[in-house]
Amino acid sequence: MFESCKKILIIRLSSLGDVLLTTPLIRSIKKNYPSLEIDFIVRRDFKDVLINNPYLTKLFYFERNDNQNKRLSEELKSRSYDLVIDLQNNFRSRKIYLGIRAKKLRFKKQTIKKLFLVYLKINRLKHLPPIPHRYAETIPDFVLDDEGLDLISTNQSSPLFSSSDKWIGFCPGSKHFTKKWLADYFIQLGYKLNEEGYKIAVFGGAEDEGICKLIFENTPISINLCYGNNLLQTAADMKKCIAVVCNDSGLMHTACAVKVPVAAIFGSTVKEFGFIPYKNKNLILENNSLTCRPCSHIGKDKCPKKHFKCMMEITPELVFEKLKQLINS
Repeated sequence: MFESCKKILIIRLSSLGDVLLTTPLIRSIKKNYPSLEIDFIVRRDFKDVLINNPYLTKLFYFERNDNQNKRLSEELKSRSYDLVIDLQNNFRSRKIYLGIRAKKLRFKKQTIKKLFLVYLKINRLKHLPPIPHRYAETIPDFVLDDEGLDLISTNQSSPLFSSSDKWIGFCPGSKHFTKKWLADYFIQLGYKLNEEGYKIAVFGGAEDEGICKLIFENTPISINLCYGNNLLQTAADMKKCIAVVCNDSGLMHTACAVKVPVAAIFGSTVKEFGFIPYKNKNLILENNSLTCRPCSHIGKDKCPKKHFKCMMEITPELVFEKLKQLINS
């Protein structure tokens, strides 16, 4: 596929986790074809994921401004690509490379199989690999290397400077309500960890400021490291933690990219969708006794059954015991 290529374009516009999960593919292509030029298009909001990636030749930013994107399309046409790999595969991404004379490969989203699982509870996804491998399957006969995710930060210092402190990261945010473990449960877990000598570092993006502040203010020995959307600083701080407790979210993948063990709590979503911790020490906590899971492949703003048992029944005591096992394993 790549033997006759000099320059390729990869497209994945969003979101944080999805873009991080493309990094094994970028790295594996470049390792196998060192002379190949690899360009990438991402939404500017998520540029920090790839801005320091050494395997990319050029990074383009997709804007919300049509005039800017018209200029982007013209520049892309001038780059003379041999291949376009569309890992977003929607109307917006297809519009970007309209007019580019190159072979196109598009990611298979498995939409029908997702709908079967969500609405009929027929699981035709169980034998599919994690998302990085599904991305790689877009390219015929291509195999990924055995390494994990990449997130290259520079020399950001961290307030978590003492090597004698035992920091546990909390990432309580997620875009959708049904993917969020309860704030009160994070606080209860924080108390238990404080009693065991651990300190809590609370992480989040701009949309998580409220819940991060709430947990910080109600957890005695903690620090609030919710910086808005400064991903590279968050990554630098996460490296100082011995483990991270998180939801099924972009920060779960961020923790994996900096090689910190994760305890991931899955509510309305399930592992079969493929967005699991990739090649990193982890445990996934989920309530497998419910017939209503998954209720969505991306999450919902409220529990359709109004009981929210998928999260309510994953107690702080359970997470505390499992987290200790993860740390000590």
